[in-house]
Amino acid sequence: MVTIRLTQYAHGGGCACKIPPGELESVVAGLIGGEAPQGPGELLVGLDDGDDAAVVRIAAGTAVVATADFFTPVVDDAYDWGRIAAANALSDVYAMGGTPVVAVNLLGWPRDVLPMELAGEVLRGGLDVARAAGCHVAGGHSVDDPEPKYGMAVTGVADPARLMRNDAGKPGVPLTLTKPLGVGVLNSRHKQTGEAFPQAVAAMTELNRAASEAALAAGVVCATDVTGFGLLGHLHKLARASGVTARVDAAAVPYLDGARQALADGFVSGGTRRNLDWVRPHLDGGATGEDELLLLADAQTSGGLLVAGEVPGFPVIGELLPAYEGITVQVR
Repeated sequence: MVTIRLTQYAHGGGCACKIPPGELESVVAGLIGGEAPQGPGELLVGLDDGDDAAVVRIAAGTAVVATADFFTPVVDDAYDWGRIAAANALSDVYAMGGTPVVAVNLLGWPRDVLPMELAGEVLRGGLDVARAAGCHVAGGHSVDDPEPKYGMAVTGVADPARLMRNDAGKPGVPLTLTKPLGVGVLNSRHKQTGEAFPQAVAAMTELNRAASEAALAAGVVCATDVTGFGLLGHLHKLARASGVTARVDAAAVPYLDGARQALADGFVSGGTRRNLDWVRPHLDGGATGEDELLLLADAQTSGGLLVAGEVPGFPVIGELLPAYEGITVQVR
């Protein structure tokens, strides 16, 4: 039986294949603002601060949360890739404080190169995770694509008075991280060597539902999820949008087993290095070494929530401070 390694059919893997944040922001800058359309609903969260999902109020106590996310294979197992991609797409809704309601599949597949049975396994993985989240999956869209890609467009609901936004952080509030870092370097090692890392798959397929519900119960109003731009990149966006400086205690940040060894062995994606380069002009790293900064910038796929507030059961990794001379992130 021939073993098909899906990661070998992609130039990148998972959220590390995202367009670099600096390039992306320059492209969408011209799309921000302008006259609102004369349609139903009030846009509460849009492009302005690069939040995790769009939010539109449609009634006094109801808002619609909408997002889309897809990427190239991050693992070789088709079913696991589908599960990871679905958990990652659903995470955007959880990061806003919402509940996913319905999703549609987004699939690109090289039908003359890879068997369609594998595509079926990808879709089955996505369906199983969506069902575990209580979210309907109702069709989708597929294209014949030279490179395999999969994800979902997800629609959810939220209370517009209880959103978690990336622009609502205040000085003096602790920072909580709900999943360990390190899937980026482990996935890079997997892609290059074929070595499997069940601890990374378990982290990536874990839903952020419980963390989101716990954050809302704790009264949190500011959060984001940690994906392709790494902890430093997403923290920079949160701090910039909120007009604060974020301080990270590097020793308090949790990592998956094997992450430090993967870094030491050189399994660092180009996306991770671009993340650090993007944040560096706004970063006060103190005496923190380059390797530690690379881990903090590691491009995550289906990472945890980064919450401005203390969430019981999850580690506090820093705090928000008053804005300081153009520095959005301090690492100590």
